[in-house]
Amino acid sequence: MILGIVLGVAGFILLMILLPSSIKILREYERGVIFRFGRLSATRGPGIFLIIPFADKMIKVDLRTVTLDVPPQDIITKDNVPVKVNAVAYFRVMDPEKSVISIENYRVATSQISQTTLRSVLGQAELDELLSARDKLNKELQVIIDEQTDPWGVKVSIVEIKDVELPQTIQRAFARQAEAERERRAKIINAEGELQASEKLSAAAEILTKFPASIQLRFLQTLKEIASEQNSTIVFPVPIDLLQAFINKMSDKK
Repeated sequence: MILGIVLGVAGFILLMILLPSSIKILREYERGVIFRFGRLSATRGPGIFLIIPFADKMIKVDLRTVTLDVPPQDIITKDNVPVKVNAVAYFRVMDPEKSVISIENYRVATSQISQTTLRSVLGQAELDELLSARDKLNKELQVIIDEQTDPWGVKVSIVEIKDVELPQTIQRAFARQAEAERERRAKIINAEGELQASEKLSAAAEILTKFPASIQLRFLQTLKEIASEQNSTIVFPVPIDLLQAFINKMSDKK
């Protein structure tokens, strides 16, 4: 009788000790990969479930999207320009079992493969393409990295180039190029303005030639504009045609 009570108490105590380690609770975005005596048994979660103490071992896997900051990489472009580029990648675990069995640490592996792929792909692009065609390069990076991480059960959804750091010499060259481009546009605009002005003056000269009286009206209008201001001296051009009659009379007298 006493032995039975002792065994019952011992069993109850053992149950109280083992029960907390047997009950597992996983959140909605978590999965548990269970190994029984070292062999893959099942994937459980989310919610509450039981495992066998000492026989089962559970590895928790997070299924949420991970933001991976790719460190700056020193790259030499196809046209031999050294640049420093950093990027960001977004990935998530699609197959918890593969992410545990196929790779030791899928986060570190994804980071390393992102860095090597970034150097490889951008090293085959020219500087102008790197600055102006980022969408194309982002897509190419995403496809290559996703193909390499697919056997690990990892899906890379987005890869974005964040910043391209150029050497000071290249920045100064770009500044000189932009300044020269602005000067070229200014000269073109000035030349177009001169051309339009000459066309208008030519048209005005033709009209004045056809109607000489309009010249006199223009002179009178100019005199009116000058006289409206408080000027003590007025310089007004007199057409030679107005004095031609006087000149002829003086010549006849001589």
